[in-house]
Amino acid sequence: MTKTLENLRAAFQKLYGREPRFFRAPGRVNLIGEHTDYNDGFVLPMAIEYETIVAAAVREDRKIRVRSVNLDEAGEIDLDAPEIVRRGSWLDFVEGVARILERRGAKLRGVDLLIESSVPSGAGLSSSAALEISVGLALTESSASPIDKIQLALIGQAAEHEFVGAKVGIMDQYVSALGRRHHALLIDCRSLEATQIPFAAQDAAIVICDSKVKHELADSEYNTRRAQCEEGVELLKEFLPGITKLRDVSVEDFAKYESKLPETIKKRCRHVVMENERTISAAKALKNNDLAEFGRLMWLSHASLRDDYEVSCRELDLLVEVAQKSRLVLGARMTGGGFGGSTVNLVPLEYVDEFTEKITTEYKQQTSIESAVYKTGAADGAGEMTF
Repeated sequence: MTKTLENLRAAFQKLYGREPRFFRAPGRVNLIGEHTDYNDGFVLPMAIEYETIVAAAVREDRKIRVRSVNLDEAGEIDLDAPEIVRRGSWLDFVEGVARILERRGAKLRGVDLLIESSVPSGAGLSSSAALEISVGLALTESSASPIDKIQLALIGQAAEHEFVGAKVGIMDQYVSALGRRHHALLIDCRSLEATQIPFAAQDAAIVICDSKVKHELADSEYNTRRAQCEEGVELLKEFLPGITKLRDVSVEDFAKYESKLPETIKKRCRHVVMENERTISAAKALKNNDLAEFGRLMWLSHASLRDDYEVSCRELDLLVEVAQKSRLVLGARMTGGGFGGSTVNLVPLEYVDEFTEKITTEYKQQTSIESAVYKTGAADGAGEMTF
């Protein structure tokens, strides 16, 4: 890490001629709790050891000059000029965070920024949240206008809604801002309360397998699933008048009334109700260091996402099948919105290298696609960095 900072510092000094401060925010992987967030349910993500670093130095004017090392692209935002919404580039994330910070009372100064990221793009590991949170932290700290990290997460989410056009839940920004080393984060998506769940995992690692595919169905089907969940709530209100979201439906109540729902709606609701239950149980298992039980719940989660929620795809199912047949893995499931992206695998430390070799080889043999594999532990959330 020191080498990375030294290189970024030298590049910043060459580009801007000044000494920077450094801020970071990690990507994330969701261990369990999929498609529960917009149903006011529970999710269990962790921050990962891949991060976005922002080098920053204050300017005398109100301009934000920013360059991406990864993309070798630059841009400029004048905070005293009219907003530009949805350029369709990574600058939307930077401008969105800056503008919404100011709307919510932050008094920003101009800054020069240089950004470098190790979060894989397109793998479903929230490179966008890492960018939003690291930039937000750099802007507020450089302007002597510090902000609570929950509020920073909400600002990142609002920026993505308005300036990027992605109606994301709060999970990604929340865990990027508030993650903690050796812990997963159990988030209540209704109250925004979070509980740190110990996950030192001396005996196991999280291994992420990127399928390298993204099917076009993803966005349209995401909206369809949200609508189906809402329809389920409206139908169940006849029997459970106090509910507002599927979060409010217990496993017992769902078993009692599921026959009243059309088949497709029943399947969608069953996934969400059971996934909330699995997520709470998984957090307890992790707290007790019961990795076998945690893994069992991961397998069940994937089966539910595949069969009831129907957001998996051939490539994701193949990665999970290879993991299951290998007997090297305690648990595996697709993670993220679905129709491509990555799987998350709980692998005993002594089998990580063997599993990595096996899954990359078999996946390529059956799909002709080169997957990417990332090993990670649970990392700290956003903060300032020093040498």
